[in-house]
Amino acid sequence: MMILSARSGFLVKSILVLLLPGFAVTAVMASSPLFQNLNTDEFKIIDDYRQPDKWIIVMIWAHDCQICEREVGEYQRFHKSHADDNAIVLGITLDGEERKQNALDFVARHELEFENLIGEPEVVAGYYQLTTGSRWIGTPSFLIFAPDGELMAKQAGAVEVEIVENFIAANSQTR
Repeated sequence: MMILSARSGFLVKSILVLLLPGFAVTAVMASSPLFQNLNTDEFKIIDDYRQPDKWIIVMIWAHDCQICEREVGEYQRFHKSHADDNAIVLGITLDGEERKQNALDFVARHELEFENLIGEPEVVAGYYQLTTGSRWIGTPSFLIFAPDGELMAKQAGAVEVEIVENFIAANSQTR
């Protein structure tokens, strides 16, 4: 089975059936599902946020994740200090429609200025698995995309912002 990436320039319309640990068998859109923008209700794919010469750091979070609570402030500061330069942060919450208000409260409480998308848990987990080829573990999880859209790094669990900054610096010279 061929899976096209978001880099191919068009939204993949095929549906895959995946067995996700901890979830029932679920239909998930391949590689680039649409996620709802938490503030505007528009539907977007990750590629919609690509900008020339900017890395995208995707933070996958949940409103009730204690590690996310601790990490998100550093990523807010990272976003503010890099958004006009070489990188942005994009949040994706797996809180889904049922817990959308909790997600909105999380964003307000932390005064997040970076964009946040929302998806159903099984869709977000499926996206992570299809994009990385790795098993979904939980939140927070991070994806780092180069300016050309190539996935360069993935990490489940906390990641210090300094590590991300060093990674971008080291890999920007070779791109």
